[in-house]
Amino acid sequence: MPSVRFQDYSFSKRQNMFQEDFRNMTEGTRNSSDSSSAFVHTSTVSAILVTVYSVALAGGGIGSITMSFVLLKMNTLSVTTTAIINLVVVHSLLLFTVPFRLHYYVKKKWVFDMPFCKMVSAMVHIHMYLTFIFYVITLVIRWLVFFQWKDKVEFYRKLHAIGASAAVWLFVMVFGVPLFYFEYGRSGLYNNTTCFKFHKELQHESVKALNYTLIVAVALISCVLLSLQIFILVKVARKFSTSLCSHQEFWAQVKNLIFIWIIIIWFLPYHLFRAYYIQYVSDFDQLESYNEVFLSLTALSCLDLLSFVLSGSRFFKQNVGMLHRRLFCC
Repeated sequence: MPSVRFQDYSFSKRQNMFQEDFRNMTEGTRNSSDSSSAFVHTSTVSAILVTVYSVALAGGGIGSITMSFVLLKMNTLSVTTTAIINLVVVHSLLLFTVPFRLHYYVKKKWVFDMPFCKMVSAMVHIHMYLTFIFYVITLVIRWLVFFQWKDKVEFYRKLHAIGASAAVWLFVMVFGVPLFYFEYGRSGLYNNTTCFKFHKELQHESVKALNYTLIVAVALISCVLLSLQIFILVKVARKFSTSLCSHQEFWAQVKNLIFIWIIIIWFLPYHLFRAYYIQYVSDFDQLESYNEVFLSLTALSCLDLLSFVLSGSRFFKQNVGMLHRRLFCC
């Protein structure tokens, strides 16, 4: 009998130990989950995010619809025009996800699936870099014409334009989308009611290296684009010094400068802050909110199409062809 009592006591003691360990583990998981599910943005930051994305949705939507109307009336397919068509597509993809972001910032709770959260979160980054690529392509093509390396850069068949666009999108689908889908949000515990909170990925050195590479690339390319455009403007100013504002070439280069200013104003601040954010994200919780604000500013690049249309608005009601020449002439 003493032996049986001792065995029962040992078994009971081990059972209590297991129950306590399980309870501690459960509480730790719950605390970790609760910490990741907390809505980190203050009321001020939430108001800023809602305002910025609302402006992007309204202005970008009007610009995309109006520019689509202009493009449908065109007969030619220059490389510049093809880049603008792709801009309409990539802006539209982002604008489709914006209402879900607004819902989250207003309700402070994510009510959709986590895979959809990853897609919505990744779309801002995909939009930013695709827009950047199409801006660079447009500028390079216009500069080729300016330096008379090409008299006119134009696709002679629509199939060529579709093929060139498909090549860019295929590159993104093959290399970009799988990277975001399988690697984005893989580290750490994320609650289903919280979205756009994947900063734990930055603990990996490979993710840090990729971010730093993109930061340096965007900063360097932006500086090169701005320097070259200033050089071209100075050259044009010297050539037409007596009647600068009356020459079409000058205004064509001013339009090029608009592309570069969009990059510098909406894209570059996010990347410069990103370098600081990556370094100190684990030290200051509020940096996550600041990063979201800078990231939201990149969505305002959707207003570019609206600005292009407004720059030729006086011709819009008269003749779509005249508006096209005003918007796309090199």
